[in-house]
Amino acid sequence: MIRPTKKTERGPEPQIGQPASSGEGWLGHNRSEKRRLWERLNPRHRKELRMLAEALALKQNHARLPEAARGRLDAALGELDRVIRRIAAILAELARRTPPPG
Repeated sequence: MIRPTKKTERGPEPQIGQPASSGEGWLGHNRSEKRRLWERLNPRHRKELRMLAEALALKQNHARLPEAARGRLDAALGELDRVIRRIAAILAELARRTPPPG
């Protein structure tokens, strides 16, 4: 004898067969608290979090590179860092030598 199974109540679905709400809402997870927290953050802090996430993703991509490509990239980044330090030193020297306006 086949026994009927108990069905869980999930709420109404539209006629096309897709859930009426998001997948998380359909599963009972409330993501509105996370969204409210994200919106409460200062835009500057949101930008910093996004930059940190992008830096982490770049670091992970760097780790996946072949050894030869990783070595060339590290050498290029080191050279770029040396150029940046030289430019900063030249700008600091110019700022020190230039009298203030007025």
